[in-house]
Amino acid sequence: MYAHLRIARPTDRLDQMVAFYRDLLGFALIGEFFDHAGFDGVMLGHPDLPYHFEFTRQHGVAAGGAPSPEHLLVFYLPEEAIWQQAVARLTAAGREPVAPHNPYWAQQGLTYLDPDGYRIVLQHAAWPPRP
Repeated sequence: MYAHLRIARPTDRLDQMVAFYRDLLGFALIGEFFDHAGFDGVMLGHPDLPYHFEFTRQHGVAAGGAPSPEHLLVFYLPEEAIWQQAVARLTAAGREPVAPHNPYWAQQGLTYLDPDGYRIVLQHAAWPPRP
């Protein structure tokens, strides 16, 4: 049996986060809730993958943004066409890559900022790395 992983993060930009992760990175909206004990939230993922993201907004409370440039989400996209499509969607939306804090991520990937300033790496490589 494998665990299903939920990565949960507060945001002040819930609608922008949905647009970024759904429309630009290709995640599906798999759940949402409104005014549940003062919180609104969305879950984004893929039905066949053992993880998803939850972004929440607490009414009347500021969440802030990324605490450092080393807070990363890294997506390994080994297939050329899929990697190129992801980059093209971001480019078409006016998103430009940023220099990664750690230069390792520039060797085989591109780094972007999500609406909260967290860094998203589209790594054109397989995981685990192949020799």
